[in-house]
Amino acid sequence: MNAQLSPGLYIVATPIGNLGDLSPRAAHILAQADVIAVEDSRVTATLLRHIGAKRPMTPYHDHNADAVRPGLIARMGREVVALVSDAGTPLISDPGFKLVRDARAAGHAVVTIPGPCAAVAALTLAGLPTDRFFFLGFLPSKQQARAEAIAEVANVRATLVLYESGPRLAACLAALAEGLGDREAGVAREITKRFEECVTDTLSSLAARYADAPPKGEIVIAVAPPGEAPPPTGEDADAALIEALERLPASKAAGEVSKRLGLDRKALYARAMALKAPAREDDA
Repeated sequence: MNAQLSPGLYIVATPIGNLGDLSPRAAHILAQADVIAVEDSRVTATLLRHIGAKRPMTPYHDHNADAVRPGLIARMGREVVALVSDAGTPLISDPGFKLVRDARAAGHAVVTIPGPCAAVAALTLAGLPTDRFFFLGFLPSKQQARAEAIAEVANVRATLVLYESGPRLAACLAALAEGLGDREAGVAREITKRFEECVTDTLSSLAARYADAPPKGEIVIAVAPPGEAPPPTGEDADAALIEALERLPASKAAGEVSKRLGLDRKALYARAMALKAPAREDDA
């Protein structure tokens, strides 16, 4: 067992490109860990060489996680187990959450060592609203499933952040434009590296830009939230009242529509009574 650190699970964020972004605390944990659970041992070996350390590694990824997890959980009771991804913060679009869940269930200590995250870094570059954002990970690759996933978030009033690969970038941008409207967006790539860039434009313009020149590597897309909804019209109010009057008396129908559309309740009640009047005359 490591003499300097208490046994348990240590979630270690690693650089997303620039090795200089590894924090001193993260370097210390990695250099002292009894074992490091990694996506790709070749990637993590490069990082360990950068800090002058050599530690045991074990693969932990989508294809073997269920088989490897019990052994890692058992080791946490007596050893320091570090979890890293190839780049950025573990658990963000990878299977690490199950390891954290099972570690907690077994009563082991779980410690996070925060650091780089591509989604947050891209958000800071894009110049889009940051007070609320919604992370989507990777969208489905098949056209219909992707369209359905986009439709689910079309009305979310937040900046959307998602990951994509270079070859699929143009198709993804075109699908976003079709499903969300031609919103402002940013495409960030090579984050923290020498050729870091974030290109901002409308979704359709970005789709055209990358259609014949797909960039290499993984990309982060940030999409602006939807614009303010137009104020409800008289036709909108009438349609809502007619539907509500089929279920409710006029006063309650007016109250329901007032809350939904943000319109004056008294005016809606008067309109509801007017809409009911023809029905009373027909009954006579």
